[in-house]
Amino acid sequence: MRYRTLGSNPATHRKVSVLSLGAMLFGTRTDEATAFAILDRFVEAGGNFIDTSNNYAFWNTGGQGGDSETVIGNWRRSRGIGDEVVIATKLGARPLAPGTSYTDNPEGLSAKAIREAAEGSRERLGMEKLDLLYAHIEDPRTPLQETVEGFAALVEEGTVGMLGVSNHWTWKVERARAIAAAAGLPGYEVLQYHHTYLRRRADIPGQLSQDGDIGCFTGELQSYVRANPELTLVAYSPLLAGAYTRADKPLDYPLEHAGTTKRRAVLDEVAKETGATVNQVVLSWLIDSDIPTVPLAGASSLEQLEENLAAVDLVLSADQRARLDAAN
Repeated sequence: MRYRTLGSNPATHRKVSVLSLGAMLFGTRTDEATAFAILDRFVEAGGNFIDTSNNYAFWNTGGQGGDSETVIGNWRRSRGIGDEVVIATKLGARPLAPGTSYTDNPEGLSAKAIREAAEGSRERLGMEKLDLLYAHIEDPRTPLQETVEGFAALVEEGTVGMLGVSNHWTWKVERARAIAAAAGLPGYEVLQYHHTYLRRRADIPGQLSQDGDIGCFTGELQSYVRANPELTLVAYSPLLAGAYTRADKPLDYPLEHAGTTKRRAVLDEVAKETGATVNQVVLSWLIDSDIPTVPLAGASSLEQLEENLAAVDLVLSADQRARLDAAN
């Protein structure tokens, strides 16, 4: 396993595996026994970076989520796992009532909501201190300063280590970080966005904004991370939920454009040259990106996990990377 460092503060930074394990479906579509086997193997292979959220996966049960955190908490207790494994979780998008969603009834990012949600996550995960806590989605109803101060208070109290942000417009990330810096408060250090080899159109309105896909890793966001090397990108859904390899899993509409055909052709060429799978080439391309990137890949079986783990040792040649990068 290879590792990289999250964060720039010596008091809170963490060394994590270059591959993060997504636990979104643990406790719903993936039963606890299978989840435990996946978690055990991930750690055995040197993985130490696991991602979840307080709302995972409410859409599978019609509830409010928390199933994934509960399974991870049960696993931690049963295995005696301590702070050697970094657990990242998120808040802000948990439905306030069963049968609702983050689009119509989210908990939000008020200081009160942040504190209550973090306490719930700590209890389910069995952790005195959350290693990395993200603001999951934007909350336009709450002043940004209140959100910044709400997160910072938990860090200063010692119940949260690092802070991250997901599914926010770049300008709002920068504004939040500026508010924190001006007040001498801890701010966002990890950015989690959808990023993969195929390029997704960001101009199509999504669930969270009529102005476009707020969760997409755009050129603007890439430039922002490149200009701020203290930040790390965590790339979610890098394998497109199986769409790279499954004939029964069509690409989402925002990926249906001329550039996709060209990039897919080069991707297939490189996979054939290396003898690796397409998924492994995508993960390797992300891991060795010229900006600090940790792909976040889920697994519902040990076979899927083994395929993902093997990508860590796949090193693409300079020519292969150049051809992958140049395809448009």
